[in-house]
Order: sequence, then C-alpha cells, then structure tokens
Amino acid sequence: MARTDSTQEKKPGRLKQMAEVYRFTQRTDRSTLPLMLAGVAASIVVAVLLSWWIIDNPWYGLFLGLAVGLLVAMLILARKAERAAFSRIAGQPGAPLAAMQSIRRGWNVHDEPVQIDRRTQKMVYRASGRAGIAIVAEDSSHTSLQLLDKETKAIRRVLRHEGVPVHRILVGDGDGEVPLHKLPSHMTRMKRVLTKDEAAEVSRRLDALQRSFRQAIPKGVDPYRARPDRKAMRGR
Repeated sequence: MARTDSTQEKKPGRLKQMAEVYRFTQRTDRSTLPLMLAGVAASIVVAVLLSWWIIDNPWYGLFLGLAVGLLVAMLILARKAERAAFSRIAGQPGAPLAAMQSIRRGWNVHDEPVQIDRRTQKMVYRASGRAGIAIVAEDSSHTSLQLLDKETKAIRRVLRHEGVPVHRILVGDGDGEVPLHKLPSHMTRMKRVLTKDEAAEVSRRLDALQRSFRQAIPKGVDPYRARPDRKAMRGR
C-alpha cells in the first residue's frame, strides 16, 4: 500500500513559521525590526556593564546579554504580531469575537453573536466571568447602541439580580471606545466581583437566554458565519 504522507502538504517548521510571522508583522508595522534590534542592544549593554562591575569580566555579560536580548526581541515580535493581526481584521464582522476568544482565562466567551440587526448586520457579542458580564458592540453607531440596550434588558430579565455588573464595551478608536487590539487586556483587567459558583450560575442562565435567542434569529441570518478570516489572524 502506497504511503500518503508524501502527498500531504508538510507543515512549516518552527523557524519558517517565525520567519512568516516576522515578514507579516514588519510589513504592517515598520517599527518592529528597529525595536527588536534596540531590545537586543540594550540587553547586551546592560549585561556587559553589570558583569564588568561585578566580576570584572565583560565577556560573561556579552553572552548573557545576547541570550536575554533574543528573548526580549521575541517578546517584542509576539506583541507586535498580535497587534498587526488585529489591525488586519479591524472593521470586519466578527473581529471583536476573535479578540475576545484570544483571552486565555477568566472569561467564558460565547462563540456566536447574541444580538444581530437584520438590516445592517451589526452584531453584539457576550462573555461572562467573575468580573460579571461583558457585552461588546462592533462600533458606536446608533444601531449598535440599540442592540446593547436590547441585550442589557434581556440579561436583566433572565438574571433578576442587581449584583451582577454588565459591562458595555464599544470597539473603536474614538472617545469612550476600546481599540480592537486592547480589548483582551481591557477585559482581563476588570475587577472580579463574583465567586466561582456565582459566575457558573450566571453562565448557566445566559446559556438558556442564548438558546432562546438562537430560535428567534431572522431567517437567512447565520451567526456562525459572522466570524473573521482566521488566516488573516495568522498573517497568511
């Protein structure tokens, strides 16, 4: 029996993936390379000076500074790549959802819109956690504000508990808005006010609300299609 491994496309290696990420990020943000080089240079200078002062031998500092500098450069690249990926999908339907799903812990993000406007296709997304409930609109348009109001009323009707905060977030670059690339950190920094049991109960009640909303979606509108291109997030 012939092997099929050779016919399958091989996954790029780690170095090739890093090179692709760097090329994509540098094209989007020209400050990436200068900042990476500055991070390496600063680490080497600091390490050499410290080793010269402490053990009177700058060579140890040179190698240590180079190792630390490479780590700093990779951290800079990772941060820049994430921001470049978000800038590439900014303005697309589902972009806030992609940003919310990048949060590693602390929030239970619903993987589909919770409110949709049939005419404009504007959408609102929701997450719950120990900080309460976050409902996120794609912009600050009048339609998006109406959707936020509608979702807030639906949440209050289901929860019937005033102690659960509902955070209304508008994505954008204007006053009172949260830039797309800052949305994950903005939500992560929110103060925790609920216990784990309370957060689990809130999530259970919201699941019931979501099932009700799913049944009421206008015909021809599929929230599962309201997502950004994942390849754009990877820079391909």
